[in-house]
Amino acid sequence: MKRTMTSLIGVAAALAAVTGIAAVAAPGGTPKTPGGAARLPVQRSALLCPPPTSSDVGETTYTAFAPQGAAAGADTKKGTAKLLPAGTVKDAGAGGGKKKGGRSKAADTGRTTVPPADTTPVVPLRQAGKPVTTTTDRADAPALVGAADGTLAPGWTVQQTTTVAAGAGRGLLGLSCPTPDTTFWFPGVSTATDRQDYVHLTNPDTTPAVVDLELHGKDGALGGSAGEDITVPPHTTVPVLLSTLTTRPATNATLHVLAREGRVGAAVQATDNKLGSDWLPPAADPAPSVVLPGIPKDATSVRLVALAPGGDDADLKVQLATPTGLITPAGLETLHLKSGMTTAVDLKDVTKGEAGSLVLTPTDAGAKAPVAAALRVTRGKGGNQEMAFIPATRPVEKRATAADNGAKGSTLSLAAPEKGKDAKVKVTASAGSAGGTPVTKTYTVKGGTTLDIDPPRPQGLKGSYALTVEPEPGSGPVYAARTLARPQGGVPAFTVQPLPDDRGSVVVPTAGQDLSLLTD
Repeated sequence: MKRTMTSLIGVAAALAAVTGIAAVAAPGGTPKTPGGAARLPVQRSALLCPPPTSSDVGETTYTAFAPQGAAAGADTKKGTAKLLPAGTVKDAGAGGGKKKGGRSKAADTGRTTVPPADTTPVVPLRQAGKPVTTTTDRADAPALVGAADGTLAPGWTVQQTTTVAAGAGRGLLGLSCPTPDTTFWFPGVSTATDRQDYVHLTNPDTTPAVVDLELHGKDGALGGSAGEDITVPPHTTVPVLLSTLTTRPATNATLHVLAREGRVGAAVQATDNKLGSDWLPPAADPAPSVVLPGIPKDATSVRLVALAPGGDDADLKVQLATPTGLITPAGLETLHLKSGMTTAVDLKDVTKGEAGSLVLTPTDAGAKAPVAAALRVTRGKGGNQEMAFIPATRPVEKRATAADNGAKGSTLSLAAPEKGKDAKVKVTASAGSAGGTPVTKTYTVKGGTTLDIDPPRPQGLKGSYALTVEPEPGSGPVYAARTLARPQGGVPAFTVQPLPDDRGSVVVPTAGQDLSLLTD
């Protein structure tokens, strides 16, 4: 008995020492109370960039950035952040031969996995607060799989911007490389004959991922099993042409990417025979109310594509947050979405020469039917038109970042969609990639409005720079998007990147000692 009690006392003392350190010495040295929680910077993040273009006249710029001070209070060990080329599955299609268990394998359908020809890291980042850039004009540039840790993990962003000078895919394509996940929604895809839409699936992990692709048109699911059981090998990307998934062409559709095993990064590259090409990023997770920020003031055509993916229909109030307040677009006060069916509405030149953000809310305040939505936006006229996409996005809660801004051509859109809830936002222009001093300005966005700004630039800017958006404490909800405009002759080439919260910090419960497990 004495020996047992002595052992228990020793265990208790050891536990007290360990749990005491966990409770008191939280990262950053700030004392914490057992049972409380602390918001701490993430220690690791991942990004996936799809293959940029197959054009022989395309040039791509990659820009990597981590915000200065984002890791304050974290472990101060030096972080790393880099992207590595991924392998590619050639002649990838959906479905095909089945193996035991129902999964399709590249080998079963004559497809081959080609490892990357070069394994040199791309845009490795060594310090926060200053972007790093590199360019490539390779038509066979691979997908990239990247990870950041330590002080560079919180807010790590990589922008992929491609200029295609000629051909069906001409224009400006921009994408903030997505994070891996298990589910993605892409309203606004098309399987029509005048569009070629590829979804690029990239696996960041060491085990295969198994993915299902589901298409929803105006009459519901576009049936067939061609999109089932797609195997994405480790550290590899698989491109899938969406028109091969169905025999029924659909001008406006919604794609749902669902990883049943593992996780992937997903993005859709859309090419239109007349309107050029751009990336369609995934929309925010379906929710009863959604905001689509950053419609350019000179948009000549805006198309809304939306889906209610749940079991219930959705009835929505449609409003445009303009510089002066919320208005209802002419002829579209409400929108009815049937469950599982994609609805498309042409809003034409809805902005009428003013900046705007589309706000969709339930007509019944208590309605909970989730909605996924995106906009296809067109600038220019006749043969000189260019398109871009604006998916619904998450609000900026703590911080969001847009990389690859130059001395001109960038517009930052800030939307505060709730009337009476102003948003006060701090916008920081980072140091330039080749020189320059950071500059910070604060803007107030009146509730119910959209504010377009010519963003601040670093003093003595050389190269490109990043913009960081941070709402001040107590601010009303704010949504953000960045437009890049880089004309090509008579074509008003542009691309829009929504700026969701970067989720660079997480709430971590504080550990505390509990000796009750030692009692009898």
